[in-house]
Amino acid sequence: MSKKDILIGFIIGIFTALLGSYLFVAFFTKFDISTGIQTIKQQGYMGKVITIGTVLDLAVFGILLKRNEELMARGVVLAVIVLAISTLFI
Repeated sequence: MSKKDILIGFIIGIFTALLGSYLFVAFFTKFDISTGIQTIKQQGYMGKVITIGTVLDLAVFGILLKRNEELMARGVVLAVIVLAISTLFI
């Protein structure tokens, strides 16, 4: 059961980071989502936008710890680590 909880936390962490990146592009740029992502990619800021998107993972991590879901919280931390490593190569 522990691997399943970690996997669920990992998926939650990835989707939360994508949601945070989407919200950043939607609210803080003047572009729509597809044009904004293309422009950000061309300028080389995609890693930075993904990093900003992971800020929402902090809230999810806190909520999971409050609900005593330590293994899911571990999965969220794993997702943040994977995203941080992936931003080095983007």
